[in-house]
Amino acid sequence: MAELENSKDLISVLWSGADILRSKMDANEYKDYLLGIVFYKYLSDSFLIKVYDLIYDEKPETLKIALEAYKEALEDESAEELKEEIKSTCHYVIEPELTYTNFAELARNNAFNREKLQKAFNNIEQSDPLFADLFTDIDLYSNRLGTGDQKQSDTISNLIKEIDKADLLNSDADVLGNAYEYLIGQFASETGKKAGEFYTPQAVSKILTKIAIAGQENKRGLSVYDPCMGSGSLLLNAKKYAAEPSYIKYYGQELMTSTYNLARMNMFLHGIVPENQKLRNGDTLDGDWPTGEETDFNMVLMNPPYSANWSAAAGFLQDERFSDYGVLAPKSKADYAFLLHGLYHLKNNGTMAIVLPHGVLFRGAAEGKIREKLLRSGNIYAVIGLPANLFYNTSIPTCILVLKKHRDGRDVLFIDASGKFDKGKKQNEMTDEHIDSVINLYNRRETVEKESYLASFEDIEKNDFNLNIPRYVDNFEEEEEIDLKVVLSDMKQIDEEIGKVQGEFVSLLKDLTSSDETLMLSINNLIGMIEGGIV
Repeated sequence: MAELENSKDLISVLWSGADILRSKMDANEYKDYLLGIVFYKYLSDSFLIKVYDLIYDEKPETLKIALEAYKEALEDESAEELKEEIKSTCHYVIEPELTYTNFAELARNNAFNREKLQKAFNNIEQSDPLFADLFTDIDLYSNRLGTGDQKQSDTISNLIKEIDKADLLNSDADVLGNAYEYLIGQFASETGKKAGEFYTPQAVSKILTKIAIAGQENKRGLSVYDPCMGSGSLLLNAKKYAAEPSYIKYYGQELMTSTYNLARMNMFLHGIVPENQKLRNGDTLDGDWPTGEETDFNMVLMNPPYSANWSAAAGFLQDERFSDYGVLAPKSKADYAFLLHGLYHLKNNGTMAIVLPHGVLFRGAAEGKIREKLLRSGNIYAVIGLPANLFYNTSIPTCILVLKKHRDGRDVLFIDASGKFDKGKKQNEMTDEHIDSVINLYNRRETVEKESYLASFEDIEKNDFNLNIPRYVDNFEEEEEIDLKVVLSDMKQIDEEIGKVQGEFVSLLKDLTSSDETLMLSINNLIGMIEGGIV
């Protein structure tokens, strides 16, 4: 409960930081400033706490006390030794004047200098390849911050003062990570269509992760891979359901540099140590990755861009990821290219879960051939139809494909979860109850009327390898039979009521008098029409 309260306090502080920027730029831009500066505070606060712990072997009461202790220690003979020790632990060193604590103090005294903050960013980026180009999306000299040097500086200064209210000293990694996740979700909601680049709604993330981790929860050193990781939220879900989360190894790739930076920050804010995260900024389809010592994983989670363009160059037919299938995913629809990339990197006993548009279930030509090969090999384990309008960047209904590398059977479980949602203002939402219902159907792996169907390979073959869910799960609701006697009786009653009302209306019209002959003629005509049944 305390953790939830801390999370809420942290969220409200961080969100009020967003208010400072909201009038100046849209969410897709101000998220970079807010999340970047929050991240610098995290690095700085963590650094001071670590320094104090190294000097006194305890946690400081305040960050100001920690900063003073750090300044004193730097005057000592063993200062270089301390710096080396902290560098090996944190991978960076921050000078006292460049700590967030110092910037906040300067901001409160109207003495803040954004050149110093830029220098602080540069120092972190140059301290270790882990942080290379991490703050490139934060332009401290942008006209969007205000017109003129002073206004721009004041905006950053106000942001620093506001974010300084966030108590990171007494917030553990989960509280901070959850607050950061919440912010990313809020930005996704405000940004709308652009959010698809960096955010998978939590309900979908939960289903994907619970399915992929099933049976592997207790594995120490569990490896999880997301080749289209966005902000890393989907990857990080694994730690919520693993028995030994501190041993999970995270692998992720992201094409958009700003989103890749967001994922790197997200990892650190969730307390993931550098040796357990291997993230890369690159194009997943153009060049295979990872290709080093670790190339296959216990879990593969994916929410790739839907029906994206890719080169589909003939050379890919020799690429190990695609060569077994004889054809390539079409140029205008890379869905199966992403799927095959993920499957290639799955361990023989692992599970992959990917979100894709429904077209992958029934489109023909090259996609039909790839689908048939996957089905003949027993790779497709389950197909789950999700509700429409769950995502920020598209209202189309999507589906989850669950894949396995090697298994005995070739049956496929179909689940129709298209009706399991609550209608939201902008997006439909799946509650925990809806999610549990889907997971329960998945685990039961049997036919449940109007909800799921366990199709044999023969069933699928008869359907020409078309996996369109309505072919297998019949959710048609018969309309109630109409009792004609009741309908006729109701009609008779309505007629009687109309006759009664008309009679009362005519009697009122007959009571009307006027010296205007034309008006009286019109009234008498109307009475005649009603009594004659014309009206």
